[in-house]
Amino acid sequence: MIVLRKFNNFSLFILLILPISSKFNHSDAVDNESCYDKERPIDAKNKYLPEFNIEDGLYQKWSKIFDAIRLAHQNYSEPYIDKNNVTSCTLFLPSIDSDLRYFEENFGSNFITEELINKMIADNRGVHYQIVGKRLYRQSNCMFPSRCQGIEHFILEIIDKLPNMDLIINVRDYPQVGRYFSNDQQFPILSFSKEVTSYADIIYPAWTFWSGGPALDIYPNGIGRWDLIREKLLKTQSKLPWTKKKNIAFFRGSRTSSQRDPIVMLGRSRPDLVDAKYTKNQAWKSKADTLGDEPAKTVSFEDHCEYKYLFNVHGVAASFRYKHLFLCRSVVLNVESDWIEFFYPYLKPWIHYVPIDKNFDNVVEVLEFLNDNQLLASRIAKRGFEFIRDHLTMNTIRCYWQNLLTLYSDRIISYRPMKPDPNLIEIY
Repeated sequence: MIVLRKFNNFSLFILLILPISSKFNHSDAVDNESCYDKERPIDAKNKYLPEFNIEDGLYQKWSKIFDAIRLAHQNYSEPYIDKNNVTSCTLFLPSIDSDLRYFEENFGSNFITEELINKMIADNRGVHYQIVGKRLYRQSNCMFPSRCQGIEHFILEIIDKLPNMDLIINVRDYPQVGRYFSNDQQFPILSFSKEVTSYADIIYPAWTFWSGGPALDIYPNGIGRWDLIREKLLKTQSKLPWTKKKNIAFFRGSRTSSQRDPIVMLGRSRPDLVDAKYTKNQAWKSKADTLGDEPAKTVSFEDHCEYKYLFNVHGVAASFRYKHLFLCRSVVLNVESDWIEFFYPYLKPWIHYVPIDKNFDNVVEVLEFLNDNQLLASRIAKRGFEFIRDHLTMNTIRCYWQNLLTLYSDRIISYRPMKPDPNLIEIY
């Protein structure tokens, strides 16, 4: 069967070979779990199929979104995975280069002197760490001990491969190096997240890959180790094929940002499309903090997997939930934002997730589109799931830390301590 579909001012020809006596039917394909669990790999030859084997009426109804999806596929190349090197993080290294290049272009190579280190310590925007003789040292006080523990775990794992250096690592939620700061205040500080248009912090993998994270009633010590929760989510999603998930968009979280309000309000006006409620956090004082309702119960990540569509929207900074949602093998509805962690730029709209306008102007339209195109939705969920499963491993995190600190040392450091600062304590 040859299908001709017009996109803008040109035509896309797709040749699709089907069993002679069968007529393609979207509902039949979605009801068959093989389209979800045993789908053939998406490569250069078939990446447009069956997304663009669509009926005329359906295309006319959703032409704007179908055109956006086509363009996303045209501009996307599948990342290479070296099956023989599970410790590789090559895919993410451009982020390190970009972060360091900002400082090189503004201050030159190897500009970190002993004098600058002392200024950064006195400025107190982060925790002072020092690596000397393959040993790790830190200032005695850490504002968030579990966050420091998460950072130290990974540095200690690679300490034998690192040269002597001083580091200032921010463990607050908010970045510390505004691009609008005067040059004498733009220090090369490491932070887990930043808003890329306004901040120049050098991003490191968040402490939450090992410890810390938001303390909730069901996670009193934080969300927990990434490797352990990965295994839980992988097992959970394997028992929930697409056809068994609830056909609704879901959100549970605290009101750490008013950016999340439209999701909750939409849940009240369109409960047929959205189940979104605020939960209680440490700052909760009254129902005013949950937009007039009693706070909802916290929902585990495993229970999120029961829903086909999962909202992600930033809070104080980038949201820790983001990576977890993909492992539900549900469609992640990512609200547009300039807040990132190190891996965000490599997840692409309409390939790995569905973009939601930051003003929520398109959210109802998008949800109705996904409900009309279940096979397409399940394939986006699959690609997002596989990206996080394959690329965001603990080996990747170790690799990123090693490359980050090695390149930081090689490219912007000139001063190297020869003996530990006596004001620091050793971390084992």
